Amino acid sequence: MRLIFALSLTLAASTALAQQDFSKVEIKATEIVSGIYILEGAGGNIGLSVGADGAFVIDDQFAPLSDKIMAAIKAIDAAPVEFLLNTHWHGDHTGGNEAFGAAGAHIVAHDNVRKRLKEGLKRETRDTPPAPEGALPVVTFSDQASFYWNGRDIRVIHLNNAHTDGDAIVHFRDANVIHTGDIYFNTGGYPFIDLASGGSFDGLIAAQEAILALCDDKTVIIPGHGALASKATLAANIAMLKDVRARIAA
Repeated sequence: MRLIFALSLTLAASTALAQQDFSKVEIKATEIVSGIYILEGAGGNIGLSVGADGAFVIDDQFAPLSDKIMAAIKAIDAAPVEFLLNTHWHGDHTGGNEAFGAAGAHIVAHDNVRKRLKEGLKRETRDTPPAPEGALPVVTFSDQASFYWNGRDIRVIHLNNAHTDGDAIVHFRDANVIHTGDIYFNTGGYPFIDLASGGSFDGLIAAQEAILALCDDKTVIIPGHGALASKATLAANIAMLKDVRARIAA
């Protein structure tokens, strides 16, 4: 019951965040390694790769922040955004899709992300309406996708039934940086598992273990929410989740 209550609080907090005054939000950019950044504002953490090929962006927070996010990217590199990768379908990670698509970005996501964005979802607490056509991914994948972009070896990997049924992580293999989307929150609390979107507790643990297997002691993790993390912090989170599961089963 405590876990369910905690997950409900997380969802309520997400709803409240979606209703905040975005005029006060500032976008902060931090370089992780050469040409790879984390952008923080409101909503999910944004990943960014810049270089000769153009910008590769991971997630785009809420729609009202699109101009600010685009300005922050241009302040780093004036090249256009060529690819926008959605780690999953939630609005705090896909809200800027329509604006980025209109600006020329090719939106990429797992098959289920396009499906859920196109159909929307009815919930007991609130409904999510279908996304406009211009916000839908134009390139989808079922398992993995590879990008050789800005001199980087980028592997996008679907990890099923974790936070949702459309989760993807982005592994900059040569840079040893991983964007986990909302499979991993580094916020010190319980995760939000979207059961209505195909997420599951066991799947979340399995997905985090799959990410852990890609890490070494120098890996930098961009979580879906919260501060930059490491193999050690992810391992501690997995241990916490397993402890919660064992207590529930007891």
